[in-house]
Amino acid sequence: MPSAHLPGILRKRSTLHGFGVFAREAINKNRRIIDYAGELIHNSKSGRREARYLKQGCIWVFRVNRAWSRDAAVDGNVARFINHSCRPNCWIEIEPKTRTIWIRASRLITPGEELTYDYSTVGDHTIQCCCRPGCTTML
Repeated sequence: MPSAHLPGILRKRSTLHGFGVFAREAINKNRRIIDYAGELIHNSKSGRREARYLKQGCIWVFRVNRAWSRDAAVDGNVARFINHSCRPNCWIEIEPKTRTIWIRASRLITPGEELTYDYSTVGDHTIQCCCRPGCTTML
């Protein structure tokens, strides 16, 4: 069940990578912030899309489970601009029945702070992490 009131967020340029999503107000720990919207596709169809987005330096296909993914480039929302960090201030909650992906605060997030979560990517395709200078993580 969605929260009655989700906190205010804003997409703008990020120092981490391209655009990012920033808090417009304080967000308490564990609060739902936004759902990661996008077309629900079977994983057998996601590989080609993932490769195309990675060439653009983006990871917009989010694995929901072994069978399904969400493609935020199709019918997505601003959540697709939340950048990766190896030291994130958000975490992911997946509702199995609805396959809804929620972004939640892992600690108090202050107004103006960029939202980040650990993409926890696996697979053959990778891009360099940009979460901080000197980070050697490959996504």
